[in-house]
Amino acid sequence: MSKIFPSLPVPDAAGIGLRSRHISEMISRRPAAGWLEIHAENYMGNSAAVDALEKLRETYPLSVHGVGLSLGSASGLDRDHLERLRRVCIRFQPGLVSEHLAWSVGDGAYLNDLLPLRYDEHALEIVAANVDQLQNMLQRRVFIENLSAYIAFANSTMTEAQFLAELVKRTDCGLLLDVNNVYVSACNLNFDAKAFIDELPAEAIGEIHLAGHAVNEVDGDVVLIDDHGSRVPPAVWSLYAYVLRRIGQRPTLIEWDSEVPDLDVLLGEAMWADMMAATISFEKRATPQIAHKPDRRFERLALPSTSNLAHGAMPAIAALTTITPSVFASNSVTKRARHAV
Repeated sequence: MSKIFPSLPVPDAAGIGLRSRHISEMISRRPAAGWLEIHAENYMGNSAAVDALEKLRETYPLSVHGVGLSLGSASGLDRDHLERLRRVCIRFQPGLVSEHLAWSVGDGAYLNDLLPLRYDEHALEIVAANVDQLQNMLQRRVFIENLSAYIAFANSTMTEAQFLAELVKRTDCGLLLDVNNVYVSACNLNFDAKAFIDELPAEAIGEIHLAGHAVNEVDGDVVLIDDHGSRVPPAVWSLYAYVLRRIGQRPTLIEWDSEVPDLDVLLGEAMWADMMAATISFEKRATPQIAHKPDRRFERLALPSTSNLAHGAMPAIAALTTITPSVFASNSVTKRARHAV
């Protein structure tokens, strides 16, 4: 008989994504980590991974992150998939549950990707209805994540941030703020990353994701790819610091899905996120009058995020950069926005 765990809140600390190559080491070492996040679809059946998660759930708080529900589908949610997600949540009692503002299912075909929506009233009605169904099914608040984007629909009538803010009003859902996704989208589509964050309702943000990205050159333009395959780059750490100063500490995940490193590298990134959050929290308590002003102390040490340091430097070096993502996006990376008709 499957074990049912008691509810365990996810703390305002850094956690790591549980990846298969680390499971045995996690069970044997039980290293210090604030919490774990799993992809829901990997734990919907019976497998050795599910048995291992039962062991780890005895030690760590858990976040369940869905990647296959397709909240943007006009045909509604797959009820079988939704039921499987409900059973995972009942069994493991996660402190947080999240999904993406995306679609991946159309006319019965499942696409192995998270695709963007056209941000308009019609799409908002569809997503709100699906989020209502999801939250009613799970009997809990679900956190919706912003996408990384490479194209934008020319006939959208609102920004993704405005769409998410309105979705919160209509459904009382929470938000999962992926800081790397904001940075990648801002560079690729040429918008102000900080303005995007400022448009979100801070009180609704209940989880943060951090990750690395790849830098590719295409037809003379540099395009950032959200590949989760490297350390968190300096510019993303800088934007994370901006988020911390604006909304305070939140449960923060280090995502790493390709070229997965040794466990200690992942734990080191999480430790750095905790140190940054603690430092900014201390600064805000000590000097509340300047808590939201830009920190200019390390301007002489600023590094370009396209340098090799973005993917190879230790976080301590990365933290000394003061790259302004919006300026970087408009001047150095993307020369024009890309629009899909």
